[in-house]
Amino acid sequence: MHEIGVRELKTRASEIVRNVRRRRTRYVITYRGRPVGVLGPLEGNESTTTSSAAEASAVWDELTRLGQDIARGWPANKTSADVLSEMRR
Repeated sequence: MHEIGVRELKTRASEIVRNVRRRRTRYVITYRGRPVGVLGPLEGNESTTTSSAAEASAVWDELTRLGQDIARGWPANKTSADVLSEMRR
């Protein structure tokens, strides 16, 4: 696995991502010489990606529905800051 400093990652980001995507290269990202993270390709095939996209769509649909539920019960003429302030009292 290759090591790459955060500054070098910043300057060569496009090239690094291209290597991850095409060559499936993995990188250990370092900050001041110490490892802080790993950058690598996602495991799986195209069907996994499609499945993930379907799951993401379902999650967004659920979030939209929850937002509509919240909107129905929202007090008139109050901002979220007003509601939070009242809750803290």
